[in-house]
Order: sequence, then C-alpha cells, then structure tokens
Amino acid sequence: MTDRKTDTISEAGRRVLRMEAEALVRCADELPADFPAVVAEIIQAEGRVIVSGIGKSGHVARKISATLASTGTPSYFIHSAEASHGDLGMISSDDICLLISNSGETAEMRDLIAHTRRFSIPLVAISSRPHSTLMQAADYRLPLPDAPEACAIGMAPTTSTTMALALGDALAVALMEQRNFRPEHFHVLHPGGRLGAQMASVAQLMHGPDEVPLVTAATPMSEALIEMSAKGFGITGVTDGGCLIGVISDGDLRRNMVDLMARNAGDVANRDPVTVPPDMLAAQALAVMNDRKIGALMVVDADHRPLGLLHIHDCLRAGVA
Repeated sequence: MTDRKTDTISEAGRRVLRMEAEALVRCADELPADFPAVVAEIIQAEGRVIVSGIGKSGHVARKISATLASTGTPSYFIHSAEASHGDLGMISSDDICLLISNSGETAEMRDLIAHTRRFSIPLVAISSRPHSTLMQAADYRLPLPDAPEACAIGMAPTTSTTMALALGDALAVALMEQRNFRPEHFHVLHPGGRLGAQMASVAQLMHGPDEVPLVTAATPMSEALIEMSAKGFGITGVTDGGCLIGVISDGDLRRNMVDLMARNAGDVANRDPVTVPPDMLAAQALAVMNDRKIGALMVVDADHRPLGLLHIHDCLRAGVA
C-alpha cells in the first residue's frame, strides 16, 4: 500500500472520529430538557425499562438495555417487529418504554406506540426528528442534535447511532448516581469473569478461621514453627486474649535466628502487622501486598480478632491481578 493511500485512509478515520466527537459535544451542550424528568420517572417506576428499536437503532437499544440492567436499573430489550407478534405481552403497566428511531417514523414501531397509549405506559422517545410521529406521541422527548452522518454518502447510521448510544449511557450513569449504586452492588450483577474478580471482596477469597495459623504470645517457638509448617502459608498470627497482636513470617524467623528455639512467639512476632478488613476489595488487598512486598495478609474484624487469611495466590487464582 502506497504512503498516499495510507494517508487517505488515516484521514478518513480521523474525519469520522472528529465528526462524531463534535456531535457528542453538541449532545452535551443541548442536553434534552426532558432528561431529568426521564431519570425521575425511571427511578420511581415499579417495573422495568423496555427498550426497543429496529435495524441499527435496535442494536443500540440492546446495548442501552444491557447497560441499564447491569447498573441497577431493571431493563429488557424487545424487538420492534416481534412486538407485533405477541411480544407486547412482555410489557406491563408498571413498565416504561424507551423507543429509539432516528427518523421517528419506523413502521415497525406503530404497534408499540399504540400499545403504550392504550395502556397509559410512559413513553420515552429518542429521535433526530422532533416533529416525527414517535416524538409527537411520546410523554418524554430526548431529541438528538441535527448532525450529519459521518459516512461518505451521508446516509448510513453513524453519527446518529453514536449520539443515541451516548445518550443511553448518560441515562444509565445518571440513574446509577441517583440510586447510589456502589461497587458492591456492581459485583452482585457482575459475578463472572475478570470484572467479577476485580469486584470480589477479601471475605469471598480468604481462608476461613479453621485454616488460619494462630498461636498465643506465650507459645514456644518450637510449637509456633510446627503451626506455620502445618498450615503452609509461611506465616502465623500471634494472639493475646483472642486479639491479633502480631505476626511471624519467614522473614521474622531469619531475623531472629539467634536463640530462636529458646524464645516464645510473642518475642519474635512483628508487633505492627499489616492487616485488612473482610469487606475490602480483594484488588485493594492485592495492591497492599504488592506495595509491602508480602505474600499473605491476616484478615481481622473491628476489634482486631482474626477472621481469616488472604494469600497472594488466592488473588491470582481468582483472576484479581
């Protein structure tokens, strides 16, 4: 491929991205007046947000519905054409319908629009045509700016679908903030894969109380070594009155080789150990281990009683890294 042809291709890519970026800036500057009312309506709804579209708008609708559902707003996608063949039965009077059509005149949406009007189901419309049939029928209107499509012939859905998708993201994030949707809520809806692992808590990955190596401060080091070897974590907690007062690691053993066997666990223990609470994210605990260059952490409650042990290998196996 010649340099001139490569430059032409690259320039086409930059032109499209600039056009769509400029359109998104217009979306922000011209945020629809009904946007806050739509968020408020969804927040108070007892049902789900039913999102529908067809063609490229249908693909956008699927993604918006999926984003809403994964961020705390129950949602379901319905294919506009299938709605006329029985899928209207999926919509209840407690739901809200969000219909997406760039022209606002999509024939396949007519039955959906009529259904919402017949049963007084709140209708939200996203369209580039404010005077279209869809927008005129809607209770809430989210018009897109009149921006040119980025394709060479000005007809393929490009800029318009980008704006609709971004507006859907804006709705989802605004709803998240209104619901005070937190990381622990996110993990409930995303338990699988790397994302789920990143949101796992220390309590979900740690070894429980029965597996934690523990000795008292008065325990002879000969017995403390047996406990360390039996549990196999290269560490043991040292307690006094049921509370963790220190930790003995392999490094502490090396630093106390002189008369080691003549001493008690309390004499050898590091009295200022790094600990973590059970509700900390495992990813945060892993960062602590990496920062302090240690391989295991004692997990304690608010009263410093040992609850478990988190090893770096537990995090790696779970895909937290």
